Amino acid sequence: MKNLYMFSDYLNNKLKKHGIHYGWAMAFLAFTTTLFSSAIMTIPHVLIIPITKEFGWNVSDISTPIAIMFVMLALVAPFGGALILKFGVTKIVTISFIFSIIGILSTTFIFEKWHLIGTIGICLGISSGMLGLSLGATIATRWFNVRRGLVMGLLASSFAAGQLTFVPLMAWLTTIYDWRIAVLPVLLGAGFSILLFILFGKNWPSDLNIPPYGDKEIFTPPPLSKQNAFFLSISAVVTASKQTTFWILALTFFICGVTSTGIIGQHFIPFCADNNIGIVVASSYLALMGVFNFIGTMGSGWLSDRYDNFKLLAIYYGLRGISLIYLPYSNLDVYALTLWAIFFGLDFIATVPPTVRLTGKFFGTVNGPIIFGWIFAAHQLGNAFAAYGAGVIRDTALTYLPAFLTAGLFCFVASTLILFLRNQKSYQ
Repeated sequence: MKNLYMFSDYLNNKLKKHGIHYGWAMAFLAFTTTLFSSAIMTIPHVLIIPITKEFGWNVSDISTPIAIMFVMLALVAPFGGALILKFGVTKIVTISFIFSIIGILSTTFIFEKWHLIGTIGICLGISSGMLGLSLGATIATRWFNVRRGLVMGLLASSFAAGQLTFVPLMAWLTTIYDWRIAVLPVLLGAGFSILLFILFGKNWPSDLNIPPYGDKEIFTPPPLSKQNAFFLSISAVVTASKQTTFWILALTFFICGVTSTGIIGQHFIPFCADNNIGIVVASSYLALMGVFNFIGTMGSGWLSDRYDNFKLLAIYYGLRGISLIYLPYSNLDVYALTLWAIFFGLDFIATVPPTVRLTGKFFGTVNGPIIFGWIFAAHQLGNAFAAYGAGVIRDTALTYLPAFLTAGLFCFVASTLILFLRNQKSYQ
């Protein structure tokens, strides 16, 4: 292992000569890792149609493993930050992507329905839950004293961009070649991420005898806890749950999951299909959203370093609510959908940087990433709630209109809760 440390030491010395802090190297590692980790979550949705066609299965046969994946993700996510604190970022990234690689490779050899429960449901669920946004929150909190919001914006944008851009890529590969070939980019990306972290990954700035970016003093992290990671996470959230702040941040992030990945990520393509818009065209709008999500989330990170994060969140949720209500009432032509995709893309995960900053502000450098893991779990529950609920509404009402209207109203509730928290923050 000592020989491997030479790579990070060498890179650190090279960056120092150019006045670049090693935190930016860690941000780059986290960016690529989060990009491929989030792309893993898109694989099942891309494979639904080709797998059902090849084996003659029903959509519900694949929906069950996908639901299990989200359940596993929500169960594991609260402990992602604690696992990183306990074992270090490199080990957790490696273990996470090993689960991914096993799940992806095993999926290409399936021939029975129940096989998908193990490959997609369990392996990909555990992999996605171990990292999620906890890795980004950990890197941003540990390595940056200033520009923390900008860094989290960068990493959050990679999470959404991975989901939105890999859908059309894998869909294209599926049509040109085979669905088994379509998973190769994500598979190779997982292996590449493991290699980068083994060579260059560090847990704390103090490992390189440097302070966090923007600080002059070296932060000495607490010794590794002998406590089980499970109990470490539970202990942290029990303490946090005594504050109103935690519950409001968790509830608003639940709404974020409902109104972003839950309804748009899962139901935008079916919504377009209901309106005679093809899958490839609909996927292109998701890709366009991914481009502008990158811009919007980066911008949100920049803004969160400079302005009131409570006000920013209230504005983001309010604008998202307006766009969700507008979508089903638009004429759905190329101009309306393009403008909507740009506008919604800018807001898609813009809520993440302010939420991470507020979590770190209220719960600290060490426990902040752990608590954010629980808040992120609330986001995934919101995702699952909308993914299932919007489908039920669509089947019952034969239209997505009530689902989009309800999601829009949820956004206005989130804006109100955040403003309430801002007014009460001095009493927390």
